[in-house]
Amino acid sequence: MSERLKALMVEYGSLAVWVYFGIFAVVLVGFVVAISFGFHAKSHAGTASTWGAAYLATKLTQPLRIAATLVLTPFVMKVLRLKKRTPETESSDVTSAPRK
Repeated sequence: MSERLKALMVEYGSLAVWVYFGIFAVVLVGFVVAISFGFHAKSHAGTASTWGAAYLATKLTQPLRIAATLVLTPFVMKVLRLKKRTPETESSDVTSAPRK
């Protein structure tokens, strides 16, 4: 899997890093929310322990996040390329008046 990840980095560069950290952020915040629903911290130490537990749970999902990065990065690149190619619909709807 590490070879595939290295090949992905060579092919897509920083986009792969952005996708990976985007997935990381979504998973981390998801775990914080999930843990907060079951555990209500009323102090700063309790809040810190909630974030610590969420970080630990996120680290346990690292192989799944790497696999998701391998799958999603090419898809994200295709979407970005399609968005770049398509002209804006607003500019084609506006009719230009003839100049005098």
